[in-house]
Amino acid sequence: MASPRINTLAASAIRKEKPAQKQKPIQTQKSAKKKEPDAKQSNKIPSIGTRKESSLHRSLKFRYSGQDGETETLSGSYVCDGRTDMGELIEVQTGSFGPLKEKVKALCQKNKVRIVHPIIIQKHIELYDESKNLLSRRKSPKKGKIWDLFNALVYAPCLPLLKNLKIELALIDATEKRVDDGKGSWRRKGVSLIDRYLSKWHNSVILKSPKDYGQFLPFEKNEQFTVRTLAERAEIKPDLARKAIYVLVKMGLAERDGKQGRAFIYKKK
Repeated sequence: MASPRINTLAASAIRKEKPAQKQKPIQTQKSAKKKEPDAKQSNKIPSIGTRKESSLHRSLKFRYSGQDGETETLSGSYVCDGRTDMGELIEVQTGSFGPLKEKVKALCQKNKVRIVHPIIIQKHIELYDESKNLLSRRKSPKKGKIWDLFNALVYAPCLPLLKNLKIELALIDATEKRVDDGKGSWRRKGVSLIDRYLSKWHNSVILKSPKDYGQFLPFEKNEQFTVRTLAERAEIKPDLARKAIYVLVKMGLAERDGKQGRAFIYKKK
C-alpha cells in the first residue's frame, strides 16, 4: 500500500498541474537533418499540434520519426507527434505524463508506442531585449539527471506497465531563449520564455519494461530503505526520492514494510 504522505503529494501535485505552453517553432541545425517542409504528413494535417510547438519538441519529433517516417499523424481519433517507417508511434513529452494517460493507453492496444522525454543535462539561458538584441548568455547551475523522469511520471505512475510501450529518456543540452518584455512570470521578474532548442545530443536511456525500472532501486532484494536512504544512495533531493518511491510502489517493484519513527520503511521486491 502506498504511503498516505506520497498519495497526498501526488494528489496535490496533480491539482496544481497546468498544461505546458508550447512556443512558436524555430528551425535549428539539429532538426535540419530531416527537411521539415518535405516531411510526410498523414491525412494532410500539418497544422495540428504545431502552432505553439517549441523548437526542442520539433527537433525531437523529426529525429525520432525518421527520414522516411511521418509527423502529426492520425491513429484512430488521436493525433500523434510521429510514426516511424516501421509503424511505431512517437509521442514527445517535455512535461508531465499526466495528459498522456488515456491517449497512450488507447494507442497501445493496437500499436507500438514510444514516449520520448528529454532530460536536460546542461541548459544555457539567452536573454534578449524586445528588439531581439542579445543581452546576456549564461549557464544554468541546475543539471538534469535521469531521476528527473519521476517529476513527470508521478502523474501517471502505472503508465510503464502498459504493453507495447517504451519510454526513452533523451539526454541532451538545451538553450532557453528569453525576452525581457515585462510580460513574463513574476518568478522571472517579467521575463518571457520564448523558446527552447536542442543544442547538443549526449545519449539516451530506453526503458522497455517494468524490470528496467529496477535500476532506480539501488538495493538488494528485500533490503529495507526509507525516502532518506534512497535520496542519499542516489544523490538526489528527498522530494524527488519520494516521487520515485511512489511510482515504484505503484509499479509493484517495491512495497511498504513498516515504520521507523515517523518515516515509512520500504523494501525492494
